Formats: sequence, C-alpha cells, structure tokens
Amino acid sequence: MTNNLNIRYADKSDVPIIFSLIKKLAEYEKLSDKVLTTEEKLEGSIFGNEKFVEILIAEFDGKAVGYALFFKNYSTFLGKAGIYLEDLFVLPDYRGKGIGKSLLKKIISIAKERDYGRVEWSVLDWNEPAIEFYQKIGAESLEEWKIFRLTSDKF
Repeated sequence: MTNNLNIRYADKSDVPIIFSLIKKLAEYEKLSDKVLTTEEKLEGSIFGNEKFVEILIAEFDGKAVGYALFFKNYSTFLGKAGIYLEDLFVLPDYRGKGIGKSLLKKIISIAKERDYGRVEWSVLDWNEPAIEFYQKIGAESLEEWKIFRLTSDKF
C-alpha cells in the first residue's frame, strides 16, 4: 500500500462519485446499457432507512479512484455470516498501484473483525486480469457452481 492511498467508508456526499464509478465499471464490463439506477436510488439503498450495502472508497492523492461495494450474506454450512463483494473497481489509470489489493484487504479485515466465515464474489469469465489478480491472492474459482438470476421483469 502506498502513502498516497486512503481507504474509507463512503458517506452520503459520495453518491455522485459512487454513481460515476459504477458507470465506469459498467463501461469496462461492456454493460453500460444495464445501468438503470440513479443517484437518488443509490442514495436511498446505500444511506436510507433500509440500507443494506456498505461502500469503501479508495482515494489516491485525494482523488476517488476506486470503490468496493459489499453486503452481508449467510452460509448455512458454516453457520456464519459472510461478505458478498458486489463490485471492486479501480480506474484504469490507477491499476497496478496496489489499490484493488488494499480494498480487498480491508474487506477481509472487516470480515475478520465481524467473525464472518468467508468473502465471496463473481467475476466475468473474460476478465483475465481480474481472475489472475484473485488467484494471486489465493482465491479459488468455484468452477462447479453456476450463477442463476431471476430479474424483476420475470417475477
């Protein structure tokens, strides 16, 4: 980790930054057309009465350059809560500086502090740089599992 890096919890004033980073993540993942949220929706789900997600902001030289969005899940086999990492993103110009690794280390430390059983996430199968990064830190791919999704338009 570099001295120019600060990892902190997001606050309500960060919503425009978070929204901007989400759009940049979607662009990187070639999913820009899937971003249907707004700043108002984000503010409500992140900081409203029914908030259920947490966000870490990575600042490099005082500029927000990345984020991690996560929430609590549960393992019936472990009998413990865990963390599901929905998004981990660093702007392309800031990759290779240990920022993504620092965000992930912070999430792992949060899981340890809370006595959670695991940290899980998904990665697109074509995203080789991310897959290599995760494998280098010791994460395992669960090849035998497939992700299924049922969207609200099918309810």
